[in-house]
Amino acid sequence: MNKAELVAKMSEKSNLTKKESELALNAFMKVVEETLVAGDKVQLVGFGTFETRERAARSGRNPRKPEEVIEIPASKAPVFKAGKGLKELVNNK
Repeated sequence: MNKAELVAKMSEKSNLTKKESELALNAFMKVVEETLVAGDKVQLVGFGTFETRERAARSGRNPRKPEEVIEIPASKAPVFKAGKGLKELVNNK
């Protein structure tokens, strides 16, 4: 499902126009982005949690030149951890 299809489904389920649904989706994504950049997490009970995790610096290899070792710097990675309710729904429990 792409963004346009998601907006259409949201519009259908919420009785909002597609334009209003798109504004709501954009606002949600912007709030999640800003919260993660600030170092906090967004927790939606029963659905899941958006958070960032630290990735340590590590060594890697260029696949074209296996003998060449490169240093990959530490970074933060955004992650989504599904909640119990969503996991059970997906697994038909």
